[in-house]
Amino acid sequence: MILIKPRLYTYRRCPYAIRSRLALYQAKIAYEPIEISLKHKSSEFLALSPKGTVPVLVDTDGAVIEESLEIMLWALSQHDPECWLLNDENASRKLIDENDFNFKKNLDRYKYADRFPEHSKEYYRSECEIFLNLLNDKLQSNNYLMAERISLADAAIFPFVRQFSLVDEDWFLNSKYQELKKWLYNLINTQMFQEVMRKH
Repeated sequence: MILIKPRLYTYRRCPYAIRSRLALYQAKIAYEPIEISLKHKSSEFLALSPKGTVPVLVDTDGAVIEESLEIMLWALSQHDPECWLLNDENASRKLIDENDFNFKKNLDRYKYADRFPEHSKEYYRSECEIFLNLLNDKLQSNNYLMAERISLADAAIFPFVRQFSLVDEDWFLNSKYQELKKWLYNLINTQMFQEVMRKH
């Protein structure tokens, strides 16, 4: 399959899809967005990616990339105008891995606490706070997670912190995480985020 421009199978509110779109936007890569219904996934989509989760990118040569972080790295390897790929890749990846493998698991339990009756919603939130404290501490010395400007770690992690903040907005607004809140709202208010959240 040869395409004129890459095709991205996406879901507007999915944090994995959001971070992929952020990287594509930053890399100035024009792509064809295809919004997936999570309840009614097309046979075309499932043929490309049997695991059935978004995002999935098909590049112009027909190669399929099924993981959001790989899509980000692919996009930024094409064009990285503001050097999101820092020299300290190991430190960035360690923080992203903590988000993807620990925070996300606790976030799902906090968001859908009724599906996980082993513990209370407050317990799952407190588990999430381990990561929030780490991020807030990092933001004491920098405006962003790894530097004084946005980099890969910010774009990869902030959609998940945004999702956390929306579970109980009043609690988050009144929480102690002043630096984290400032970081989050600064990113939400960027033109980049507004653009990638447009409905197609």
